[in-house]
Amino acid sequence: MAVTAHSSSQADRKAFTVRPAKDSDAAAIADLGAHTFTASFAYSVEPGELEAYLESAYTTAAIQKDLGDPDRDVIVAVDEADDSKLLGFAYLTRNTTATEPSVSHHTSIAELQRIYVHPAAHGRGVGSALKSRIHQMAAAQGFDKLWLGVWEENHKAISAYESWGYRKVGKHDFAIGPVIQTDHIMLLEQLY
Repeated sequence: MAVTAHSSSQADRKAFTVRPAKDSDAAAIADLGAHTFTASFAYSVEPGELEAYLESAYTTAAIQKDLGDPDRDVIVAVDEADDSKLLGFAYLTRNTTATEPSVSHHTSIAELQRIYVHPAAHGRGVGSALKSRIHQMAAAQGFDKLWLGVWEENHKAISAYESWGYRKVGKHDFAIGPVIQTDHIMLLEQLY
């Protein structure tokens, strides 16, 4: 089901649509994922380690694999006037709690994974629309809780998640080559 949203910004009233990702979106998702990940993390890791991570996580082939994973639902926000213009994407991922001690004791829980918005679309409500759609999907699938991991130095994202009702419940290590970074584990205890 596609959802159409209109920007509330006075300067930019372009509409966008949130819909399930298609195979034809894989290259654009990979490009946006690599761009966003690089913008967020490049200063904190060696270039070679960053490149190796991007090659494992943000290639068209890696995204196509994600799109075919029965435990993942991938959604995208696209410009309403140009369905190929990707503004953001997000994953709803099931069956990931067993390896995450901070949330492994919870039942009826899924993961909000990779909610990324193109920098040019910041402030247009794209992230909020993606979040809302993921929450709706999770509830429709019978989940009443969501968890996510976010780098402890990504203060903007942490603030957004807290404003959406998520709270910090633990931490875990995230390795990019030999560099170990710390992610906060955040939990939304009640979807609706």
